Amino acid sequence: MLIKALEEGTLYRVLEEASSGNVGIALTCLSNILGLNFTVYLPKPTPKTTEVLLKFLGANVVKTDYQTIDRKFWTEVSEHAKKIGATNLNQFENDANFEIHYETTAKEIIEQLEVIGRTPDFVIAGIGTSGHIAAISKRLKEKYDDHVKIIGVQPAPDSTIPGIKRVETGPKWLPMVKIDKIIDISWKEAVEGVVEVARKEGLLIGLSSGAVFQAYKRLAEKEKGVFVLLFSDDGFKYVEHFERYLQMYGTRERKGDQ
Repeated sequence: MLIKALEEGTLYRVLEEASSGNVGIALTCLSNILGLNFTVYLPKPTPKTTEVLLKFLGANVVKTDYQTIDRKFWTEVSEHAKKIGATNLNQFENDANFEIHYETTAKEIIEQLEVIGRTPDFVIAGIGTSGHIAAISKRLKEKYDDHVKIIGVQPAPDSTIPGIKRVETGPKWLPMVKIDKIIDISWKEAVEGVVEVARKEGLLIGLSSGAVFQAYKRLAEKEKGVFVLLFSDDGFKYVEHFERYLQMYGTRERKGDQ
């Protein structure tokens, strides 16, 4: 998105963006390289670790009262940027988001599957901006037709999971492709998914990835085949969530002979 704005001559000295974490961190680092003044607008549930990291890297951080990043949120940010003559990439509506995932992420999945000689039956991904899940759906269904089922993961109605949101918030690219099933996962389930993957695989994934893993487990109880899981984040920014889980539920005993 940044490169496209640079090429089109729409990248100004001041940059503003709404983000729940990862895009904000990436744009902070890139702004440092390009000498831009970057302000990131965060939803209220953003982990303190993310906020501290953004400030440490040099971003101007604005913490809002929004519980999630919806259309009203990113429209306000976009309008403010326009008012002060700043660039707003708007990851939620910028087609470069979808296009780059179509050209890179989806292509990489296909290439890796071809290396091991497998055909995917299910691809499971969180619903955020919808850029990556929609692009993956388009390219993989072009390659494998409806043999591959695309499964979206969203927070349960009473839960907030950083990085993913419910379809009611209106992700731009979701209606343009076929998503075969959407699974609701609670915050508690997402954290427990993180725990299970960490203890079984030695990988500290993020909460949205924990939700994807739990959706896989639920689906695998009824379906068989080759599953591709998209883990979009690591867990280091979510220590507060892990601490809250421990305070509420305590430690979980490890299963097996450990």
